[in-house]
Amino acid sequence: MPSRTPIIDLYRPAVHAFCRLYFRLELRGTDHIPADGGLIIVPNHQTYADPPLVTIPVRRPVYYMAWSRLFDIPVFSRLIRLLRAFPVDIESRDTRATREAVRLLQSGEALMIFPEGERTTDGQVQRFKAGPFRLAVSLGVRVLPVTIAGGFGAWPPGRVLPRPRPITITYHAPLAADASLDPRAAARDLATRTREAIVSAMPAQIPRSSTT
Repeated sequence: MPSRTPIIDLYRPAVHAFCRLYFRLELRGTDHIPADGGLIIVPNHQTYADPPLVTIPVRRPVYYMAWSRLFDIPVFSRLIRLLRAFPVDIESRDTRATREAVRLLQSGEALMIFPEGERTTDGQVQRFKAGPFRLAVSLGVRVLPVTIAGGFGAWPPGRVLPRPRPITITYHAPLAADASLDPRAAARDLATRTREAIVSAMPAQIPRSSTT
């Protein structure tokens, strides 16, 4: 059995109940969440609340690769570190964050990475950065695509507090790299398939390239 996450387990029922009441939160496809083994959880990014919302049904420890600037916020920085977040500089090649991600995944842990890097500014799924998929290919771990729909309407950038709008989170079947492709092509292919899965559960949007 994987180890538990005491702080999250303690507050999980209350957080879930509140979100069901306030956001009419609906969780779909939770049977797709692997119980163990190295895993990269890859959601689209709509609000600051995305990490705890996506984690609600995940019954194993989850680590989070988070924007480095969040660690400059007093009190909040201490909180997210307690919840297993570590910083990444999304504007450069952050070798320290990459080493930590490799260590966790090789140890069979689950790591959440937002491939868009930052929250969406228009509600649509933005281009994906290649990093998470290169990690998955090089380490031979699966990717779990997760669609967050409705979060942008509930808590768009610039709004101080969220409003009561419906949010649906869909957990898709895990994806593995195509072993017949060379590593670079395999990462591009995995990014494309992941993004297609995520977009499939979103309201219609203008197509974009899968990665930058």
